[in-house]
Amino acid sequence: MHRPPAGGWVVRPARGTDAPALAALCAEHAAYERLTHHVPGHAARLAQALDGGLLRAWLGLLEGRPVGYASATLDYSTLAGAPFLHLDCLYLDAAARGQGLGTELMAAVAAQARALGCAQLQWQTPVWNADAIRFYDRLGATRLEKCRYQWAL
Repeated sequence: MHRPPAGGWVVRPARGTDAPALAALCAEHAAYERLTHHVPGHAARLAQALDGGLLRAWLGLLEGRPVGYASATLDYSTLAGAPFLHLDCLYLDAAARGQGLGTELMAAVAAQARALGCAQLQWQTPVWNADAIRFYDRLGATRLEKCRYQWAL
């Protein structure tokens, strides 16, 4: 658990019982990214993934209220011949931004990656999200030029 000296927020790993709060944050995140988000059974599937170890997630709590999250999955790079942690999502509601909570969430994800023996953390962000890009640049992350695709099956 990460605690700031006076910020009033806490970062902690999410459990299956946190799935309803995580699902609500996911809906906010989707709206922020201008994505359609109607996912029946979402919280139940998140609970199963968290409890089954398929998904790792952390909640950012401000005065006990969930205001952000990070989530990640373990993946493998064929090119590097090594595992990496894929940061699937990092989201903070607008009122929680700029207080250090995003940095703490990223620190929790990076610590998990190291504990799993990963040499890399990888993620993507929308090209229009200038605030996120500045945040990731300040962390010292390397920006890669790639296009992200989705193929509905």
